[in-house]
Amino acid sequence: MTDKHLSSQFDTALNLLSTQLFEMGGLVESQISSVLSLLSSFDETVVFYVRDSEKRLNQMEVAIDDEVNNIIARRQPTARDLRLLMATSKCVTNLERAGDEAWKIAKRLQRIEEAGVTTAMQVAELRSSGEMALTILHRALDAFARMDVLAAAQIMRDDLAIDNEFRLFVQRLVADMNAAPGTISPCLDYLFVAKAIERIGDHATNIAEFVIYIVKGRDVRHLPLDRLEEEILRS
Repeated sequence: MTDKHLSSQFDTALNLLSTQLFEMGGLVESQISSVLSLLSSFDETVVFYVRDSEKRLNQMEVAIDDEVNNIIARRQPTARDLRLLMATSKCVTNLERAGDEAWKIAKRLQRIEEAGVTTAMQVAELRSSGEMALTILHRALDAFARMDVLAAAQIMRDDLAIDNEFRLFVQRLVADMNAAPGTISPCLDYLFVAKAIERIGDHATNIAEFVIYIVKGRDVRHLPLDRLEEEILRS
């Protein structure tokens, strides 16, 4: 078998893996979009959809990781190809965990609905944060598809806005609970929802970091933004 044929087979395997990764990403985005709709109008069928999708994500994670391991064992890739495979596996893990967070949100909102306790808290802020998290996850997947390190770096900057929203939301929740102790239980549920949204943003940021790792060959996790920009500009 010629080297050219082997290379063609390897490219085909990578393309199939990429298709599976983005299919999984699309399912996670659908999950998050669906669960955010519960903040406007509760619908139990949405809860069931998110639950079933979470099970599907678990299956996809295992299948993609198995394929990554098989490709590494068969092809023994090096350099950027190996980084791509390793990063794909880590991206899959982050997508599965983002799906877990969507399922946590659905369960909390179902609990609030069943309790029937109302609060004066405005959920519009939660919905806004959730939409921000969904947007940066979509952009992170797009950056991964295009291997765009500049877009990846911008995502990491934008995630700071979600973190700030979370801190402000916690402060308002504490004020609400102090003003109306009877609403402590639903307020705590909303706190868990806000934290889950923040974690979705974190998983999107992780995917963006893997883009830089693949292209630049450098692990930029935990680097401050100014150091991150230096790494991107470095040849």
